[in-house]
Amino acid sequence: MNFVALDFETANSSRGSVCSIGLVEYEDGQLIREYYRLVKPKQNIFSGINISIHGITEEDVEDAPEFDVLWREEICQLVEGKFLIAHNAQFDMSVLRAVLDQYGLPYPMLAYNCTVNLSKKTWVLPKYRLNVVSDYLGIQLDHHHALDDARASAQIFLKVAETLETADINDLIARTGTANGILFDRGYEPAKLNKKNTRNTKKTPAPR
Repeated sequence: MNFVALDFETANSSRGSVCSIGLVEYEDGQLIREYYRLVKPKQNIFSGINISIHGITEEDVEDAPEFDVLWREEICQLVEGKFLIAHNAQFDMSVLRAVLDQYGLPYPMLAYNCTVNLSKKTWVLPKYRLNVVSDYLGIQLDHHHALDDARASAQIFLKVAETLETADINDLIARTGTANGILFDRGYEPAKLNKKNTRNTKKTPAPR
């Protein structure tokens, strides 16, 4: 399976205030690349709430490049045309759109799905937050570090494929009854969870 797992952390409540990004890329089910960068937000304003979540401060990113520089030089080529996953992809993809809009940059062409939705169609758990699913699957997690969150999302995706014994990504999407989101120049379609789809008969219950 070929895919890229993505995670963002933000400086404040603005979706465009990216302060770190983590990416991990898999090719034929094997890890081939990890990418992590601190990012200086265009308006370098950090809220105490966000700092308490991820520990990144204004001083930490003072000498870091802004997102537009990283996008042109590094990030775009890592994601364009790829299949992306994220845990709560609605958030991470909205962050990507917001920061691209902020700099007047065109959206890349890519498809994506959400490991929250995939987890819901695979395991019976009390909650589907990243730390809960990771704990259930025995995945070590330094939560709210962008690279570690991306690593965990990738491991969850692979565990879904293993649990459902899927042959490829298309089979996995069909078996889970989810729909890929799509990002394209100045537009997007969200990833969806088809609630009317018959639930996977191999769903594994959470331990009591």
